[in-house]
Amino acid sequence: MPEENPLLKKAVSLGGDPDAIREFYETWSQDYDADLLKTIGYVAPEIVSEALAKRVSDTARVLDAGCGTGLVGAELIKRKPKLTIDGIDLTPAMLEQSRAKGAYRNLSIADMCGPLNGFDDNSYDGVVSAGVFTNGHVGPGGIDELIRIAKPGTPIVLTVRDSAWEADGFSYKVKQLEESGKTRTLEIAHSPYHTKEDVFCQLVVLEAV
Repeated sequence: MPEENPLLKKAVSLGGDPDAIREFYETWSQDYDADLLKTIGYVAPEIVSEALAKRVSDTARVLDAGCGTGLVGAELIKRKPKLTIDGIDLTPAMLEQSRAKGAYRNLSIADMCGPLNGFDDNSYDGVVSAGVFTNGHVGPGGIDELIRIAKPGTPIVLTVRDSAWEADGFSYKVKQLEESGKTRTLEIAHSPYHTKEDVFCQLVVLEAV
């Protein structure tokens, strides 16, 4: 297994501190796409976009939670050009990169570790989040707000990095959500994540109840 990229090592060691995360991604925002796609082989945007696109209508309203530089939005629009996509992220500089891609209707700053204020219950036809549920970032509790803003029957597509799946309680959380009747688990698949680093994730597809 190749040694992990120093930027990724730093990213997963941020301890969930919003200020540290924001500062890290502010600094990385300009080179983020090139580093992730070319150096690290980040494929999560393609994987989640494919999983969501086949489960929503052509004109669905979608939230990209933790949109970063807009890689997921760009992939979704390739597949379904008439989607309405909103994006949220913690870091203003990353949102500026998203804005430049032209895939989003609205982009706003939000901390996924807390309540998503300003987002109504049952307001989206699809929710997607790539690269957010990982070590040192957003924990399993962040899924609750995504369920709240999803309409009943809505697909919620997430990646969870392998190193966080059991260790950070995501596996337990997904089981708990289904047992409590808040979601149905449609798919959990072991998927590539950083292909040039030999890092994998769990692709999780839930349905809001």
